[in-house]
Amino acid sequence: MRIGNYQLVNKLILAPMAGVTDRPFRELCRAQGAGMAVSEMLSSNPRVWNTRKSKLRMDYHGESGIRSVQIAGSEPNAMATAAQLCVQQGAQIVDINMGCPAKKVNKKKAGSALLPHPKLVQAILESVVDAVDIPVTLKIRTGWDPESRNGLEIAQIAQNAGIQAIAVHGRTRQCLYKGEAEYDTIKIIKENLTIPVIANGDITSVEKAKYVLDYTGADAIMIGRGAQGAPWIFNEINHYLTTGEHKAPLDKQEVTHILLNHVQALHGFYGNVMGPRIARKHVGWYLQTQAQFGHFKRQFNAIDCPIEQLKTLEIYLNN
Repeated sequence: MRIGNYQLVNKLILAPMAGVTDRPFRELCRAQGAGMAVSEMLSSNPRVWNTRKSKLRMDYHGESGIRSVQIAGSEPNAMATAAQLCVQQGAQIVDINMGCPAKKVNKKKAGSALLPHPKLVQAILESVVDAVDIPVTLKIRTGWDPESRNGLEIAQIAQNAGIQAIAVHGRTRQCLYKGEAEYDTIKIIKENLTIPVIANGDITSVEKAKYVLDYTGADAIMIGRGAQGAPWIFNEINHYLTTGEHKAPLDKQEVTHILLNHVQALHGFYGNVMGPRIARKHVGWYLQTQAQFGHFKRQFNAIDCPIEQLKTLEIYLNN
């Protein structure tokens, strides 16, 4: 799996997720076997670039692995400028978001709201590709709604515009995350393109990963929600694809080590105020299947002190 001049170590990519794929989570997923991790999206609106949130999202100097940074917007020149900013900040690949289904993104005619407008899509893609000297990739859905799946048309526009890889989530915008992802559209796109195609949607197990790769013929798979609370899914899938066997589950001590280090990294990255707040949702994902988690969750979410948060979590995990 290559994107431009960059060779990925495997076929497994962490999907960009707003509020989730921050630097600590990207580093963790790479350490747990992801061949590449894509950043959460940066708005092309320069008025937000000096906010604390945007500055943290633009923090990828010195980051390990291939630095792929996602941008979102609807105006070609603004998107080109945002891409150039990402390059200045150390990006090695720029990814364009045309897949986000969130209302606050779509109402600005960004994300998946662009899919019904092929001419605007083309203008944005050509503008960004012309603006930077690094590979540009694209993430889309299969269309706006099930009655107008135009994923193949958009993918062909992307290839002709110079996009060097395309990730496709197997749902339309109107489907949001409901129902099951479909892979027929991804298969058709792969059969009609020469650039790498990455399959995305509902990949939450090693068996599903192999099935999606085999069925679609995709060059790689992209995992989003399946990695929340289980970043080791990348090592599990890679082992299964390589050996045909299931990797032994992590023992309690290993999971405890990963979780505590992740929370500590969040504290260090976001600081003593935001760090504990951001940690709450990650801890919730890690422990959501535990029968007694409800009571502990309420206790944990009331803690604002980083040291107390870590101490309380460690006691819970070691019981």
